[in-house]
Amino acid sequence: MLQRTVRPALIGVLSAALGVAAAELLAAATRPQAGPLVAVGGAVIDAAPTPVKEFAVRTLGTNDKPVLLGTIALVLVLFTAAVGIIGFRRRWVTIAGAAVFGLAGAAAALARPASIGWDVIPSLIGAAIAGLLLFHLARPSREVTIDRRKFLRAAVVLGGGALIAGATAETVKRVRGGAVTKSREAIAFPAPADPAKPLPSGIADGFYSEKLYRVDTALTVPRIDVSTWRMRIHGMVGREVELSFDDLLKRPLIERDITLNCVSNEVGGPYVGTARWLGVPLAPLLAELGVDPAADQLVARSVEGMTIGTPVATINDGRDAMLVVGMNGEPLPLEHGFPVRMLTPGLYGYAGACKWITDLELTTFADYDAYWVKRGWGARGPVKTASRIDKPQPFAKLDGPTVTIAGVAWAQGRGIRNVEVRVDDRAWAKADLLPVPSSDTWVQWRYNWDSTPGPHTFAVRATDGTGAIQAEERVTPFPDGATGWHSITATVN
Repeated sequence: MLQRTVRPALIGVLSAALGVAAAELLAAATRPQAGPLVAVGGAVIDAAPTPVKEFAVRTLGTNDKPVLLGTIALVLVLFTAAVGIIGFRRRWVTIAGAAVFGLAGAAAALARPASIGWDVIPSLIGAAIAGLLLFHLARPSREVTIDRRKFLRAAVVLGGGALIAGATAETVKRVRGGAVTKSREAIAFPAPADPAKPLPSGIADGFYSEKLYRVDTALTVPRIDVSTWRMRIHGMVGREVELSFDDLLKRPLIERDITLNCVSNEVGGPYVGTARWLGVPLAPLLAELGVDPAADQLVARSVEGMTIGTPVATINDGRDAMLVVGMNGEPLPLEHGFPVRMLTPGLYGYAGACKWITDLELTTFADYDAYWVKRGWGARGPVKTASRIDKPQPFAKLDGPTVTIAGVAWAQGRGIRNVEVRVDDRAWAKADLLPVPSSDTWVQWRYNWDSTPGPHTFAVRATDGTGAIQAEERVTPFPDGATGWHSITATVN
C-alpha cells in the first residue's frame, strides 16, 4: 500500500511544493501579486457569486482570506497527490498534471485586473519545475512501486528544496516590506490647513475605534513604496494630471473625524468604526482639472485592480470627500490603504473608500460599472441609519437594581436626533446622547434602566437628523445595506 499509493502521492505533493515555493520566490523578487497562490485566490474571489462572498464575510469575518488560501492549498495537495499516484503508472500524467497546474496559475494571474504579461512567468516556471522533477522520479509504466530508499532520498531533496525556496521567498517579502515600512515611518506631515475640531467634553471611551475593521478582496496587503507612488487623474476632465505623494502634501490638508462602515455589515455587526483622518479635499482638486459637467461617476482604481465608483455629486455637495494620507495622527496603516486611500462621508466603503489608490477616472454610471456593481450591488451606496447595542453583551448576567444599556448609532451626513431603547414589550424610552464633533461620526448613547429580575430583551432604534426613524424590517446587506432594529437578550440576577 505504501509503495503503490502513499509514497507516490507524497512525492507528487513534495514536487508541487517545491514548484510553488520556487514560483513564490520568483514573484517575491519581482511582482508579489504574480505569485500563484495569491493569483488563484484572487481569481476565486472574483468568480465567487455574491451570496458566497457574503456568507464568507458573515461567517468567517477577517479569517476569510486565510481560510481561502488554506482551501486552495488543500485542493492543490489532493490534486498533486493524485497526479503522483497515477504518474508512477503512466508517466505522461506527470507532464499533463504540471501543465494543468501551470496554466491554471497563469490564467488566474492574467485574469487579475492589474495584471501584466510577466505575471504568467512564475506559475509556468513553478509548474515546469514540479513536472520535470516528478517525471524524472516516476518509474517506467510497468513499475508501480517506489522503494523506501528512493522515497526517502526524494523526500529529503524535494522537501528541503521547498523549505529553502519558501523561506527565501518570505525573507525577500520581509526585506521589501521593511523598506516600505521605513518609507512610511519617515513621512512627516505638514500641519493641516483646516484641523479637526477638538472633541467636545463628555465623549466616552471608545469613540475612536481601537482597531478599525478591514474588509477587502486583497489576499495580501499591498506594500507600496511612497517614493515611487503615483496617481493619475484622467477621463472626462479638461486637463489630465499625475501626482506624487509629495504633490499631495504640498496641497492644503484637512483633518476630520469620520465614521466609516461596510455595506456587508449585518444589523448589530462590527464592520463600522471611527477615526481621525488627514487628507486632501477632492472637490477643489477636481475643480482645478475642469470636470466635464456630464461626468457623474468618479472611478477609483487600486494597485491590485479594485475599482470603486463614487457619485461625483457626493464629492461636490459640501461633504469632506478626501484623498486620505493619515489616520489617527500617523500615516495610513498598510492594511488601511497606505500610502493613499479615498474616503467619502455618508457612503459605504464599497462606493466611496478605495484603498491603495493609484488612478482616478471621471466617467459616467452609464458607461462603466465598478467591481461591486458588476456583482449586483447598488451603484451609489448611501449609508442607512443604524444603531447598535454594545453593552450589555448578548446573554450576559446582569446585576441590578440599575442596568446601563449603551451603544452607538450613525447616519453620516444626516446625524442622529434621537435614540430610543425598548425593554421587552414596554414603551420606547429616550436614551441620553453624548456629544459629537460632527454629523459625520457615530453618536454614543446610554440608557439607565431600573431593572427587574429575570430574562429580558433589549432593542434599539435611531432617528436621523431629518426626523426619519430607522427602518424596522430586517433586510440583509445585499444589495445596498442592511436594515432592522438591533436587539439582544440578557438576564438580570
